[in-house]
Amino acid sequence: MASSFSSIINHPHTALRLKLHRPSSLHFRIFTFNFHSNHKHKPIPSFPYLHPNPPLRPFTFNYSTNFSHLSNKSDAPTLPHFIAQSTITASESQSHLVPEAEVPAKGRIFHETYGCQMNVNDMEIVLSVMKNAGYSEVVSVPENAEIIFINTCAIRENAEQKVWQRLNYFWFLKREWKTNAATGRSQSMHPPKVVVLGCMAERLKEKILDADKMVDVVCGPDAYRDLPRLLEEVDYGQKGINTLLSLEETYADINPVRISKNSISAFVSVMRGCNNMCSFCIVPFTRGRERSRPVESIVREVAELCKEGVKEVTLLGQNVNSYNDTSGVEKEFEPGSNWKFSEGFSSISKVKKMGLRFSDLLDRLSSEFPEMRFRFTSPHPKDFPDELLYLMRERNNVCNLIHLPAQTGSSTVLERMRRGYTREAYLDLVQKIRRTVPDVALSSDFICGFCGETEEDHADTLSLVKAVGYDMAYMFAYSMREKTHAHRNYVDDVPEEIKQRRLTELIETFRDSTGKCYDTQIGTIQLVLVEGPNRRAPDTELMGKSDKGHRVLFVNQPIPDREDVNTKRNPVVGDYVEVRISRSTRASLFGEALAITKLSSFYSNLDKEAVA
Repeated sequence: MASSFSSIINHPHTALRLKLHRPSSLHFRIFTFNFHSNHKHKPIPSFPYLHPNPPLRPFTFNYSTNFSHLSNKSDAPTLPHFIAQSTITASESQSHLVPEAEVPAKGRIFHETYGCQMNVNDMEIVLSVMKNAGYSEVVSVPENAEIIFINTCAIRENAEQKVWQRLNYFWFLKREWKTNAATGRSQSMHPPKVVVLGCMAERLKEKILDADKMVDVVCGPDAYRDLPRLLEEVDYGQKGINTLLSLEETYADINPVRISKNSISAFVSVMRGCNNMCSFCIVPFTRGRERSRPVESIVREVAELCKEGVKEVTLLGQNVNSYNDTSGVEKEFEPGSNWKFSEGFSSISKVKKMGLRFSDLLDRLSSEFPEMRFRFTSPHPKDFPDELLYLMRERNNVCNLIHLPAQTGSSTVLERMRRGYTREAYLDLVQKIRRTVPDVALSSDFICGFCGETEEDHADTLSLVKAVGYDMAYMFAYSMREKTHAHRNYVDDVPEEIKQRRLTELIETFRDSTGKCYDTQIGTIQLVLVEGPNRRAPDTELMGKSDKGHRVLFVNQPIPDREDVNTKRNPVVGDYVEVRISRSTRASLFGEALAITKLSSFYSNLDKEAVA
């Protein structure tokens, strides 16, 4: 029988003394009693902490039974079985409770984030989870932290190399902690626990954990709620790992801790994951399938941001405009029967339930918060139905900027990429958007040197950039990622030097076309949301963004306030300012500030002038 309980008595999470009086009776005498369970649905009770040198009146658990009928170890009662049938006889147990005010902080946090805006928002979710678990202090340098979070990106190899470089430094802080503490380089109370989060955590979990004790915890994008438990596992000499992907997790009930406390803009995640399965993209394998937050939870979060003074919200998702809130939908329909794509576009994935779509969400937000601007990223061109475009035209607080990732201008390469459209369909959509939403700005993504790309394909991409005339673009040389369709089926056959040459040519072509887009703004009056001082002239100039996302610079001087006609004052962060544009460069607009106003007032006056 003693062997039946050896695993319990020797378990690192328990400190028990067991005294066997006779074969049919067990008496437990507990001096330090603290149970941890890895099974969230089957919690093991925790009891008050006792002094390490307790008085002679400890807890005593009395349990009697006959074990003669047990045939093997598996039939033996478990520890929870004993606890469930035990009686606590210590009448003074409450006197040993540690007051809550005396519980020390669990550790200071340092965090770094690489990659997209979704990762920034994810880090805010992580900080909220940790704050609720008692980790409330955040420090600005890793040398002062007991816990180091690094939120990672797996989209391109270059991003992963940056992460490995930082991990090497964090490993140095762990390995040489005694020396660093002695010399004053480190101010942490113990060697830091290093935690890798995000897409790279899911993609390279085994490699990261095997990297010579460099990392303590690896946590994927859908497992952030589990972080406190994973950190506790490290205290018992274990590696913490949870990279399971979820079909349901949206963190809808978690109120993110804003990293930029005084910012007048914020990111709000509305959906997670991607179903598109483009052949070059790792996101479906690191972020999982699409799932959307309920509309009501998003409205509540935006309402809180509005109370905090936030003036601009960017709605986030890996495929944000395929948002589909099915929380109130019970019946399935024939896949693809009611879900409308942009004309000429298709998708490998079929929608089984259709709920509230992105246009419904944007309609609700823009009507309930008329003084708040709304942007969204990153969309897929296939999900721009007419109702979304009409809404963007009608609502002045939905910004006239659409991100329309093309990836390439070659229909042949688009098919190999599994994008679900042709060059011609993409150009038709561009024309439709510009007819429906006048004066709209367009941005895009491009990949140079994808598998099998020829010089003719590359020329098609350059001609597409010239034909569309983008205001902004993100351009990269192709980097093959493991697990993707391209990795399994294609050959990365474009030499690196050719990729870089094509990328240079693409950037130059884009700069020529974007300059023309900026020049068209000269002479117009733009509504600019002030974000702060111009870094190059912080004492004399302010900087903000226009409705189209253009950076606008102007002199900081007293100007009229249209809400108080007898007042002149200097604009401050968070003000909407009317600015007449006088000149432009390829990246910025310059102008004269005319007046401070409100978003709704500005467009109301424009409408009156148009009628006149």
